[in-house]
Amino acid sequence: MRAGEGLEALLRPRSIAIVGASQDASKIGGRPLQLLLKYGYAGRLYPVNPKASEVQGLKAYASIADVPEAPDLAIIAVEASRAPDAVEQCAARGVRGVVVFSSGFAELGEAGSALQQRLRDTAKRTGMRVLGPNCLGAVSIADKTIATFSIVLEDSLPPAGVLGIVSQSGNLGSFTMRLAGERGAGVSRFMTTGNECDVDVADGIAWLARDPATRVILCCLETCRDAPRLIAALEEARAANKPVIVLKIGTSAVGQAAAASHTGAMAGSDAVFDAIFANTGAVRVRSIEQLVQLGHAAAMLLPDRLPKGPRVALLTASGGFGVLLADAASAAGLSLPELSATTQQRVLDVVPFASARNPVDATAQMSSRPEMLHKILSAIVEDESCDAVVLLLASSLGLPRLRSVYMAALRSIREQHPDRLIMLCVRGPQDAVAELHAMGFPTVDGIDSCCATLSSLVALGRAARSKAVPSGPVAPMAALSADAFRHEFGAKQALAAAGIPVLNEQLVTDSDAAARAAEAIGFPVVMKVASVDLRHKTEVGGVRIGLTSPAEVRTAYDDMLRTVKAKAPAAKVDGVLIAPMAKGVAELILGTTTDPIFGPVVMVGLGGIFAEIVQDAVVQTAPVSEATAAEMLRSLKAFPVLNGARGRTVADLDAAARAVAALSRFAAAHADSVSEIDINPLLVLGKGEGAVALDALLVSRERVNAKEKP
Repeated sequence: MRAGEGLEALLRPRSIAIVGASQDASKIGGRPLQLLLKYGYAGRLYPVNPKASEVQGLKAYASIADVPEAPDLAIIAVEASRAPDAVEQCAARGVRGVVVFSSGFAELGEAGSALQQRLRDTAKRTGMRVLGPNCLGAVSIADKTIATFSIVLEDSLPPAGVLGIVSQSGNLGSFTMRLAGERGAGVSRFMTTGNECDVDVADGIAWLARDPATRVILCCLETCRDAPRLIAALEEARAANKPVIVLKIGTSAVGQAAAASHTGAMAGSDAVFDAIFANTGAVRVRSIEQLVQLGHAAAMLLPDRLPKGPRVALLTASGGFGVLLADAASAAGLSLPELSATTQQRVLDVVPFASARNPVDATAQMSSRPEMLHKILSAIVEDESCDAVVLLLASSLGLPRLRSVYMAALRSIREQHPDRLIMLCVRGPQDAVAELHAMGFPTVDGIDSCCATLSSLVALGRAARSKAVPSGPVAPMAALSADAFRHEFGAKQALAAAGIPVLNEQLVTDSDAAARAAEAIGFPVVMKVASVDLRHKTEVGGVRIGLTSPAEVRTAYDDMLRTVKAKAPAAKVDGVLIAPMAKGVAELILGTTTDPIFGPVVMVGLGGIFAEIVQDAVVQTAPVSEATAAEMLRSLKAFPVLNGARGRTVADLDAAARAVAALSRFAAAHADSVSEIDINPLLVLGKGEGAVALDALLVSRERVNAKEKP
């Protein structure tokens, strides 16, 4: 079933039955009915309770079969042991959707999992959509459709608006709705998916992407149970120009403890989620407060006021606050261009002793009269070197005199420049903040939060303007031999066949053969032990470099094998590799791992022996195009080093990108047999000179699966 299908019964029902309805509004079977009545749901309500003829003033029915029509939605508020039968009876009656509040399912172990499977089987067999179990249900604010027992709605509903909320966690989702209401940010729909026996978070995102009442989607995500569905839903939201803002909790390190390669240790599943969000245009936040602040701001700015770039002008009445803002803006990835000479002069014409470069410290004089603040703001807003302006109000709105100055100036500025983004960093009375929101000014309380929110708005703007770069189909490749997984010699031969350059090298089994190979290759050479048991050769003394003569090669051969034997006596040694010494501009680590949710992923980062310590790496799902691979390289912290910083030789970035793309295709083509790949280092030569894999490791899925078995 396509993600999002059938959710109208959950979010726009014309009639609702409450199975397990209670007279007591404090119980989960009583609260939904009480809220539906309190807030004036216009549809038909059918309490189901075999022990009562009336519940909360409404006629009650002994069973769902006795209800006079097949309701669109049924709320299941009975204990877990009775829930599967109740759901089955709803399906037999023709109910199109059910919400199962009950807990005691898969979260409690094998017996609960069996009960949950019954719910799943009913949904799959009948096509009836099942939300939950173990969830807080769903709400449509404008329709007053309330299928939840959340205490958040006991006092009031949030205002109706354009923020759609979908959450796997009931409490996180309901708290998000509460914060949105307190900010005055209107909510369209609210849905929590709980154990996701049928309806999942992808369904919610996809349905909200099609919902005319929703403009921005807020998502609280713990995990993903169906990667293709989630990706498709996020892509659908982007195609509909509806930003998805994700609070992803749980930075899982699944699989890292057993990783056999550097890549496996560096490419954790949380980084893969980041890659998925970036690929689909979703923006991740790190706190529930930022989720709501960013969602509210985005709703104000859509469709055409999102910032076009990260350039920001800062305006304060204090030099100290200006420095704080500048620090926070820089930390959030925003840039502070110097304002034009014309702009600076316009500011100085108003306040001659101001600091006008950026941040602008206009001193307390700027708030003495509305016209002074208006002139300063106009000068800054009209400077084309900036994409956004941040105005720090501190606590000014708490003083009636200053409040009147700011409100008058800001109202005039909004009328004069309706399309410019001016973000306010402000703390003040709720009614004052609401007045600013009504004018169309996004507000955030806190300097760091303000800059983080603006940075995320920049990311939303970038996502709205960009499209995914297709990687193209993956061509089939011949099955790999066992030698490809034995050690680096076979691994590099397999990778070379896939388009990843390697050096001319030879595998030898005695010192004389080593000397002859070295003479044929040309001095100086490198010698490395070849063993299926030695994944990290330097740790056992299994590498010698800079060998310059046959005699030195013979001596190094014997000495190295003695050292390896002493440090790893059980290791099976196939011989040694003789390879030419190679010099380049930079060393990268390339690799792939298999994410338990999203499958093969490719990683590139700063390589060498300190790769895991430095941790400068980026991850993408495989395969990737060469354009995407190039973008991965540009996003590295070490990119300036690759790009000729401080007079260094410029690395062959095109060759590095080709290697990343080729490796990603290889991993995708061999996803059934390869668990991890490690190329460390990929030596990148000067521009136009290429790149070459100096060491490589392939780990089979069979080996990893065997290691994971108890």
